[in-house]
Formats: sequence, structure tokens, C-alpha cells
Amino acid sequence: MAESFGVDAGRYDRTRPRYPAPLIDRIVAGRSGPDPLSVLDVGCGTGIVARQLQAAGCRVLGVEPDERMAEKARAHGVEAEVSTFESWEPAGRAFDAVVAGQAWHWIDPVAGAAKAGRTLRAGGRLAAFWNVPRLPDDLTTALAGAYRRVAPDSPIDVGAMRRGADGYRAPATKAADAIRETGKFGEPEQWRFDWEWTYTRDAWLDQMRTHGILTRLPADRVAEVLAEVGAAIDARGGGFTAPYATVVVTAVRGVDG
Repeated sequence: MAESFGVDAGRYDRTRPRYPAPLIDRIVAGRSGPDPLSVLDVGCGTGIVARQLQAAGCRVLGVEPDERMAEKARAHGVEAEVSTFESWEPAGRAFDAVVAGQAWHWIDPVAGAAKAGRTLRAGGRLAAFWNVPRLPDDLTTALAGAYRRVAPDSPIDVGAMRRGADGYRAPATKAADAIRETGKFGEPEQWRFDWEWTYTRDAWLDQMRTHGILTRLPADRVAEVLAEVGAAIDARGGGFTAPYATVVVTAVRGVDG
């Protein structure tokens, strides 16, 4: 599933939400001296977070396992190398920050943290983060019901969907524990940035097509899921506002790490 998003890289790039400006500012605040902050973007996808960091004055290199996604990132002016992070080699390069937007859960947390520790300069920051929406309860019910009927074997956690950002406690804790295990970082922190976004029916269904489960279903089953969720959105007036939280697990590489 991790390499399925390139099926429609253009749609992914168009519909996936960006990251809140305060998060970008906080990462960039780690820069010292006049040189641009050098950033490695792990699982860069189409370059969404990389472009935000570039706009903030950073120099960014992306690593992405899917050539189709990497090609879209390059089209947007992001340098991207095709590789899984676990097998990627820095070849003597070192970075001020290693970031992963919506990607760290696809990476072995222990191997990923260890690779980040070897890639960062002393004092550099690792930051893994996720945009987590909390849908209205009626839409969550419709979505869960459609998936259970159309794709009963899919790994759907309805409880996590209803909890929103709180549903990310387990992966965030797992990431923090793996960072500690390397012995290369200071104590991990968790940051949170709250915001919201309003969707029309068509905008939400367009983004849904980029979700990992739907990228692997036959077209007729995708249409069934979208029709059921679309009907639920129509029933509430054709749109909704979703509260989002951007959840961050971050740590600074020690001088002697």
C-alpha cells in the first residue's frame, strides 16, 4: 500500500492538505547561521512539504520509493531520489533536519530513526508528522460501513477515526520509543497544531480516491464507497468542516549521538 499512491500522483498532489505554517516556522527556526537549512524529506511523495520548506528558504532533498510520485515532485522543482529510506544511502551528505510528512508509519521505526541519526548533523532535528482529520460522526459511520461492506478485509480502525488526533497516540509513542532506542537523540517531544478545513462533497470524494485502501480496490468497489459517503455529505447540505490536528514526534540529535 505504501507504494500505491502513485497510481494518480496528480490527484494526490492536488487534493492532499498542506501543513500548517506554524509547523514549518518551528522547523525552520532551528537554522543557525546565514546558510539555508538543509532538509531531507523522507517519503516526500509529490513534494508537498518540501515545497513549503523551500518557500521558507530551506534547501530540500526528497527520498521517495515511488518513481511516479518522485517525478511529480521533480516537476515542482524538488530534487528527489528514488529509494526506500531504510535502503537509501546518504553518501557522505549530512542534513540539519530530517522530516517525514504523512510517511513515517510506512517506515520501520527503529531502522528509520537509526538512519536519521546517522544522516543528521549534531543538533539537527528529526520531525515526523501527520495531518489527522476528525470527520463528523455521521460521515465516519458512512465511511466505516461502506468499507466493511465493500472491503471487509481492509484494516479499518473506526475507533481511531472517531478519536482524531488521539487515535495517533499509539504510532506516535512507537515512533518516540524507537527514537530513544537509537541512543542518538535527546528526549523526544510531541507537538500539536490545530486547524480546520471546509470541504465540498466533490472535494472530499476527490481526496478520498488517494487514500491507501481505495487505491487498491477495483473501480466498481471504489464507486460504491464514494457513493455512500457522498450521500451522507449530501444529507448534511453538501459539505462539512473538518477539525484537523497536525501531530508531530520530534527529537534533536545529540552532539555525541
